[in-house]
Amino acid sequence: MRYRYNLTKNVIVLLYIPWIISELVSYHPVLSYFVAWLGSFLIFYLTIASPFSQFSADRPKRQQAMRPIVLIQLIFAGFMCCTSIFYFFDHLGYEYLTDINGQAFQAGEQTARIAKCQRLALLGHIALSTGILSMTKYAPPVKYGVSAAQILLLIKICILTHLTASFLTLTPELLQFKQPLLNIALSCSAYLFILGIADKHRFCILFGITTFGLNIIPATLSGFKEAVILNVILIAFLAYPYFKRTVLVLAVPGIYILLYVLPTFTTVIRNQSWIQKKTRQQAGAKAYQTFFDEHNENEIISNNWEFLTNRFSEIGMFTVYVKQVPSQHPYYGLQIIENSITALVPRALWHEKPNTERLAMERVYEAGVASRASSVSAKTRPVVDAYLIAGPSGVFIAMLIYGILAQSICNRAEKLFGGYDLGCVVIFNSLFQSLWRGNTFEFLLNNILYSYILMMIIHWILRRTKTLTPIY
Repeated sequence: MRYRYNLTKNVIVLLYIPWIISELVSYHPVLSYFVAWLGSFLIFYLTIASPFSQFSADRPKRQQAMRPIVLIQLIFAGFMCCTSIFYFFDHLGYEYLTDINGQAFQAGEQTARIAKCQRLALLGHIALSTGILSMTKYAPPVKYGVSAAQILLLIKICILTHLTASFLTLTPELLQFKQPLLNIALSCSAYLFILGIADKHRFCILFGITTFGLNIIPATLSGFKEAVILNVILIAFLAYPYFKRTVLVLAVPGIYILLYVLPTFTTVIRNQSWIQKKTRQQAGAKAYQTFFDEHNENEIISNNWEFLTNRFSEIGMFTVYVKQVPSQHPYYGLQIIENSITALVPRALWHEKPNTERLAMERVYEAGVASRASSVSAKTRPVVDAYLIAGPSGVFIAMLIYGILAQSICNRAEKLFGGYDLGCVVIFNSLFQSLWRGNTFEFLLNNILYSYILMMIIHWILRRTKTLTPIY
């Protein structure tokens, strides 16, 4: 244990090297950006793939893909740090092609600002990984065992959570529990599908693909890209322990197809459904038809690049906040924390509670990221919120707490729900899916609190039904 502690400490120290180097070369923004960008990939290697990576010893490394050090880190830091490369390349093209009336100088300022944001994102990534590693248990304790067969239990949980979520639609006071319950049903169905393929269990395959399809089709036709991407990620991570080679082989072409199809598909859905008020079926048919018309090729390419440079990555918005704060607007300090605490109070107990969406959007309007007259929702993510609270120190402290909290909740879920399979894969990654990508603090803290309450309620129900029994 002493050796493991020293090894973990040494790995954590190594994580800070790329950030230090990127700060030392900050006088050269392009170099600084690439050092910071590549630094995230070094962190992925050190914490996940290297011989020094620190995983729990209760199962092989490849069977821990759903734990925070892998799943949350890859998704959170992947979106936060790695996707900015498209925006940066697009920006460099603009800078080097423009040299009229001082525009090149302005672009140079923006280059320095992008590099600064990338360094802040890397600092957040380091703090997140540090927090997760500091709370990772060598031998995670399990207090309760599962008495039911795994497949039968997953089927029961899938059906019951889906029915309960449907019922909650009728009770607005409990509506915030609906999405976490739907996430559990979705995770169970996806897990059953993968187990069915691995065990050649036909009923599992049929049940899993049917229930998963019933959930993912509405998400596909909703016009929101994130729901589709997260569902694909869920399937990939569930399949990895059983079909490692297949997942790795399909990863690159799968990502390419997803990024080629999704931006235009959702754009057509939004135009048809949101603006022209057509049914989801009509909007879906129009979206599918778009890809079979060769005249739309330029539109597809344009939509893809717009998505990759401005919507896939949020570094463009981050630069606006960094430009405004603290030079034109002081750090927000405790204001964002106070808003988040206010959001925790149920509206049933406080009918005059301020609208959480409006509270979160206020700093978006103040920074000029979006106009008050527009209907766009461009809320900040955790790293940006942390920066607005207290600058770089706020980023480090907030993301360290984020990592500690994520791994601590995962430990608790595994302890209460019989270990990794039910506790981590199903309960933790369903109820706390908001931790995958993060959200503005006002919504994030609310999601964490009420998901934790829901987790304890589910634990109590499973204990009462003897599905979970104490093992010591």
